[in-house]
Amino acid sequence: MVYSYCMRCNRYIKKAVTSDLKSKMVFISGPRQVGKTTLSLTFLKQGAEDHPAYFNWDSRMDRQRLISGQLPSHQPLLIFDEIHKYSRWRNFLKGLYDKQKSKRKFIITGSGSLRHYSRGGDSLQGRYYAYRLHPFSLRELNKKPTKDDLMSLLNLSGFPEPLFSGSKTVLRRWTYNYLTQLVKEDIRDLERVKELDTLEALISALPERIGSPLSVKSLKEDLEVSHETVDRWIRILENLFACFRIAPFFGSNQLRAVKKEKKLYLYNWTQVDNLGLRFENLVACQLLKYCHFIEDTEGFKMELKFLRDINKREVNFVVLKNKKPQFAVECKSGDRNVSPYIRYFKERTNIPKFYQVHLKNKDYEKDFVRVCPFETFCKELNMP
Repeated sequence: MVYSYCMRCNRYIKKAVTSDLKSKMVFISGPRQVGKTTLSLTFLKQGAEDHPAYFNWDSRMDRQRLISGQLPSHQPLLIFDEIHKYSRWRNFLKGLYDKQKSKRKFIITGSGSLRHYSRGGDSLQGRYYAYRLHPFSLRELNKKPTKDDLMSLLNLSGFPEPLFSGSKTVLRRWTYNYLTQLVKEDIRDLERVKELDTLEALISALPERIGSPLSVKSLKEDLEVSHETVDRWIRILENLFACFRIAPFFGSNQLRAVKKEKKLYLYNWTQVDNLGLRFENLVACQLLKYCHFIEDTEGFKMELKFLRDINKREVNFVVLKNKKPQFAVECKSGDRNVSPYIRYFKERTNIPKFYQVHLKNKDYEKDFVRVCPFETFCKELNMP
């Protein structure tokens, strides 16, 4: 599929960001190269990286301008990119916002979790709205998504550069550079990690762990480091939007559910070789995007979890809103057989709706389970 360049600019959070800029600063975080800068520059007239209102902390010249207070005097909007790498960034923003909020608007972007890297310094509470920008999803590509849209995402990721190139060669080169920059730039700038080679080995091992509860014990034995080190490294990768973990759902006394081990997924699901597990990873990303969008725009507490008991019966995902389950989703590559575990969990939980989504074409309901193509599921739930 060939997608137009303007789609990179009209991202799914733009309308909400436009509205929130009227009253507060807006923070936009998300994975490296997901499109944060491209989106932010659309709020400037003739926006480009050399615009005087755009500052990137990774640029030595921009750093010097910011630290010395050389800000353009007649720009109603200022954009600060990667400023969370500045140790006193919160104090800087607080002072600037409190003095100039009546005449300026501010967008702050970063490839690390701005909520995590906000510790230390003065509080910014009540001064900003925060958004998490995710890779492209089905309905962001096409309000009426097709099977071709789904296969493009499945094979090329949701990141703009490889997705819009339509080339697996570009994807491979992009993935290599992405992982290299993640370790040698982002982690180096933001975290105190000395064993970068071992951390790279951890990153290489994660795609093989998709689909099953993540065993930190197994990873620590393979890498020959402590349990605490592996856990800390995974949290670093989560804070830099390389991966995310979801916890088990055990909201019923009738379930002998697993309670400790979490499942891990990658924002770049194309790193997963197995087609079925890659599809599961893609669905996880689309559901997390759905949860974060509702949380960021409406303020509801959203959670993405999974169902699994000690006998290894499992349904892939459960979405909760204010701690109440909304629906569960099982992923299958085929469209014929309904998972027998759905009935088991239906009888033992208060989950009101079960879906089984797949890569094929059949759409039907059987034994209270809606079986449908994933693109149909996304349309019906009005996912972003």
